[in-house]
Amino acid sequence: MFLDATQDEIEIAMQQAHNAFQQYKNSSLKQRADFMRAIAVELENSGDELIQTAMQETNLPEARLRNEKGRTVFQLNSYAQACEQGDWIEARIDTAIAEKNPPKPDIRKMLIPLGPVVVFGSSNFPFAYSTAGGDTACAFAAGCPVIVKAHPAHAATSQIVAKAILRAVEKCKMPNGIFTHLFGASFEVGKGLVMHPYTKAVGFTGSLTGGKQLFDWANQRKEPIPVFAEMGSVNPVFLLKEELAQSAMDIAKKFADSITLGVGQFCTNPGLIIGIESDALQLFSKELGNAIRKIKPANMLHSGIAKAYLAKRKFALAQKGATLVAASDSEADDLQGLPTVATASGQTFLQNPVLHQEVFGPYSIIIQCKDENEMIAIAEKLEGQLTATLMATENDILENHELVNAIKNICGRLILNGVPTGVEVCLSMQHGGPFPATTDSRFTSVGADGIKRFARPIAFQNWPDALLPDELKNNNPLGIWRTVNNELIQ
Repeated sequence: MFLDATQDEIEIAMQQAHNAFQQYKNSSLKQRADFMRAIAVELENSGDELIQTAMQETNLPEARLRNEKGRTVFQLNSYAQACEQGDWIEARIDTAIAEKNPPKPDIRKMLIPLGPVVVFGSSNFPFAYSTAGGDTACAFAAGCPVIVKAHPAHAATSQIVAKAILRAVEKCKMPNGIFTHLFGASFEVGKGLVMHPYTKAVGFTGSLTGGKQLFDWANQRKEPIPVFAEMGSVNPVFLLKEELAQSAMDIAKKFADSITLGVGQFCTNPGLIIGIESDALQLFSKELGNAIRKIKPANMLHSGIAKAYLAKRKFALAQKGATLVAASDSEADDLQGLPTVATASGQTFLQNPVLHQEVFGPYSIIIQCKDENEMIAIAEKLEGQLTATLMATENDILENHELVNAIKNICGRLILNGVPTGVEVCLSMQHGGPFPATTDSRFTSVGADGIKRFARPIAFQNWPDALLPDELKNNNPLGIWRTVNNELIQ
């Protein structure tokens, strides 16, 4: 039913997107915002067919999907508001000083859209990170047409959402080609989209293998383009002495829930827990194991993910020095993820990079360090992460300055006394981290700052006011915040 796009179909889609860009890039911020709000309305009104289809394709429960749909609608509306507000444009104005020697010219800078953006739908979020998800919303806000490659695991769901977007395109009289929806299970479709000369940026949420391949293709082009790939992480949790001694049992309960939330199928799943050998750490391990045993296995998104989890879990537990702490007392079938916690010494972890790798599913490993120095060594050894968590008192923080600094170097979001699962959609959210968590740690894929990924700066020098974009005109007709001669004013 869902056939891979041919190279001719890719060519037509990219040509139409290129043509649409010539018009859409000059649309007003209000026109873009109204378009995004119209998409939100169409998505909101999609009815039960959308939810039921997603349930069949992803094995996700109805409540989770309804919440995610609501989040997606909220993203569209909040990014629309941010688009219209204009802060993301980063308008900068430095007026001329004729009497300066040499004279200082009038220079004004802002962000403008890049061009057609290819978005790859994610497997684990059929709404929020897929067809009408954050990447698509950000690209539309920036003034870019979007070509979505549906994720094969929920192609029918993606198609329903695509139809909602196209209804909004028609109602808002947007140019033909501003949005295109394509199918493709083969690498060739993805490669054709990334390598096409009209593609100017790529948004991706998925595996390291997939994201890195897109990144490599983008850099092999005659004109390299940015790839904003979010590729997951193990999201280390560091248990510091005083907090662990006070709250071992509470922390164990909290992380048993976080590890198994959504059958562990979140990019922020806490897959690595690091503590120092002590009675408190032993109590934590025991309580976490007891909690994990009581949690029943549940269906994973699809058979491919379940099969990969089974293989990676088995491989991780087979490593020398790694031992099982606990697994669910209930048996799991071939489609289910078995909740599991393992353990290993700090020395074993430092010597075996296999234990550093993500096991995508309800799995975590406790690393028992011999002392603070070994914990610091582990923090320094870890690759880039989306998040890192400290379970710590104020005294713990003050007494572990070197450790805290080492952890800051590897993550995009540093959490204190909480869990990494749950990503709030707000302006201050950073959902991105050093490679290999993402391909560009300077940007976020959640929150309105994500709009900036699909824009580039341009400076206008000595242009007459009447010919400048409204965003940079002297009387500020849009009423946006701008930095004028180093002062932020409206």
